[in-house]
Amino acid sequence: MTPEERQEFIHAVAAEVRNKAPVLSEDELVWVRMAIKREAQSIALRQAIIEKSLSSLIWSGVVAIGYLFVQWAAAHGYKP
Repeated sequence: MTPEERQEFIHAVAAEVRNKAPVLSEDELVWVRMAIKREAQSIALRQAIIEKSLSSLIWSGVVAIGYLFVQWAAAHGYKP
């Protein structure tokens, strides 16, 4: 196959791929779009849960450090 024939073949295949109609029916396309949207929402929910969990973990650490400080201060003479 010469380089010119190869280029013609590539252009012919690319043109056929571009002109090919979708193989799914309209109902199937709607279902696929809804499934993709649902998966995107699921990913967004998962990310939100992770963010909330991390912020809760950080706040619980802050509270624990405050509690330890109050206990230390009470052990060293501070009376609330």
